[in-house]
Amino acid sequence: MAVAEPLDRDVIAGFVAPPMELGAAVNDKGVYELLNSGGAHAGYVFETEPMAPLPGFSGAPVNVLVVLDLEGRFLDVRLISHNEPIFVSGLGPAPFHKFFEQYRGHSISDTLVVGSPYGSGSDSSALIYLDGVTKATASVRIAHESVLAAALQVAREKMGGVAVSAPAFPNKAYEEDLTWDDLIQQGLVTRKTVLNSEVQAEFSGTVWADDDPIALTEPDAEYLDLWIVDLGPPAIARAVLDGDSYDDLQRFLEISGDDEPILVIETARHGLVSDDFVRNTAPDWISAEQNGFPIALRDSDLFVELSDDLPIELHDGVALILRTDRRLGFDPATEWTLKVQAVREHGMFHPDIGSVTLSATHVTDDRFFTRPEVIQPAPPWLEALRARSSDLITLAVFLAGLVGILAFGMNALAAHPNFTAIRLTILAFMTGFVGWWGQGQLSIVTPLATLRTAVDGGSYSFLLYDPFSLLIWFAAIIGFFLWGRALFCGWLCPFGALQEFASYIGRMVRLPQIEPSRDWDACLKWLKYVVLLSLVLVVFIAPDHVDKATEVEPFKTAITTFFIREWYYVVYAVFWLVLSMVLFKGFCRYVCPLGALMAIGGLIRRRNWIERRQECGTPCQLCKVKCAYQAIEKSGKVQYSECFGCLDCVKIHDDAEQCVPLILARRKKTRGVAAR
Repeated sequence: MAVAEPLDRDVIAGFVAPPMELGAAVNDKGVYELLNSGGAHAGYVFETEPMAPLPGFSGAPVNVLVVLDLEGRFLDVRLISHNEPIFVSGLGPAPFHKFFEQYRGHSISDTLVVGSPYGSGSDSSALIYLDGVTKATASVRIAHESVLAAALQVAREKMGGVAVSAPAFPNKAYEEDLTWDDLIQQGLVTRKTVLNSEVQAEFSGTVWADDDPIALTEPDAEYLDLWIVDLGPPAIARAVLDGDSYDDLQRFLEISGDDEPILVIETARHGLVSDDFVRNTAPDWISAEQNGFPIALRDSDLFVELSDDLPIELHDGVALILRTDRRLGFDPATEWTLKVQAVREHGMFHPDIGSVTLSATHVTDDRFFTRPEVIQPAPPWLEALRARSSDLITLAVFLAGLVGILAFGMNALAAHPNFTAIRLTILAFMTGFVGWWGQGQLSIVTPLATLRTAVDGGSYSFLLYDPFSLLIWFAAIIGFFLWGRALFCGWLCPFGALQEFASYIGRMVRLPQIEPSRDWDACLKWLKYVVLLSLVLVVFIAPDHVDKATEVEPFKTAITTFFIREWYYVVYAVFWLVLSMVLFKGFCRYVCPLGALMAIGGLIRRRNWIERRQECGTPCQLCKVKCAYQAIEKSGKVQYSECFGCLDCVKIHDDAEQCVPLILARRKKTRGVAAR
């Protein structure tokens, strides 16, 4: 599949809202650094099309600009370009733009789903639902998949510290009797010791080299003796703290919820914080990181009293319980690094501050933690099925009944005294439920998108986003084998049904009818194949204009948008309906590219399903004269590529009061009886 080239840097920069600005490119796929007002790295900016070119409903990808911060939150999601037909000239672009505004503030760690909650299960609250766009569910689902696919790709490649799944949190139900010695032996306590000489070596050659007399006179003495313990697991906290401190910690954790408490103790001369430190704020000398990304630490402002079982030197040290929010990506069961700044001052009145970093890594065994079951959103096709389940059941029952009647009871249906009323009821159902309500009007857009996907080597998954229409496609294809184009064009096309209603109205008010001659009719029927070929050429020659070219179909105006769009599209659709009042289904017979495709598909028809007699055509011409589609030749042969399955000829064939051969046979029999 061809990969789109990223847009020019200047174009991308125009989408970044001040005070943020676009930084340097970090790869050749159009991913850029996001810089804050101070010029510091604050996140990433990228397009979706170069990394996740998922074909939209038109066959072309939807290109979206995504701005992520360093913690994986969506700062902005904006539509750049698309060719989705429903948004190009149907609903207009505004609903599509509004859909993307919903991402702001959410994280790639969230389980984002397009649609509405399904069912009443307790796990439904774990999903975050983005409102779709009525009449354009397939398009927004595809766009949503593109955004997530591109964002997660950037997260994996450039933001490895961002948790894209739920982090571990302490298992409150896990019990284990532990002592301080157990913690030491099992590596649940990390100790970092740094001598004065080691710190002095770090400052060697700088202006601060002589600013710590103790380091110079006592090189073998300890500068830092740091102990690190994760107090999140109750079993560990119980072994480290005395009873009152343990209870205070548990009450604090009940309130704070997602905080992970980290105990740090320093027993040498460094200490943990400066004299300027304020409780309940971030420590000024201590920081942390995990997988190369910073971890936000904050003092928990808890009084720390250690268990009497701990060595006496720990009681004489300085202790702090720091906290970090697991929701920001910190995973306590994965190794992380605590960094302590060794700070020196040079000068008296306006001292220069210098520092070096002393690091210690820590990890707590996974047995103390549990991970919530990550609720995976259902595959898009399954979400689409669930969202349309009742409509799909109704449609399936209708299609099964219609196909069954036409396959096994066609003659009885045509002979029914109320056949016309029955047919009009079915067509009304197609227009109202399948067309306007279910948005099941098939269009040439889908075959053209499939053709483009085949040429580009892309995925056909976009077909699954609209199961309602897909079910009608399935019925139409099955119909190819049994009736040719007749099943869809005569019974399953909502716009075709509208034209038929228009024709009935025209005849009721006695409008003069246009009946092209046989020669003109034969010529005009080739026009729809020319239109189809032209659209196929547009796919290859000017693919960006396919959405405009397919407006030759008035389906979107009359069915999808219910005539609510630009006036010229409305005039075009109304023109064909008005014309149908005097020219029976003129669009279907002469212009419809989908009808041309259906006629080609009908070539796989396995039977001649309309019964004929030897007298049909010679001498009887009644069916030929009565056929409004002019689909019966003078010889009596049915031209199935132009037959819409109205069953008028079937009704005549079985009616002893209309069929000329039956009438003649009956008269002959009557004369024979009289003679005898």
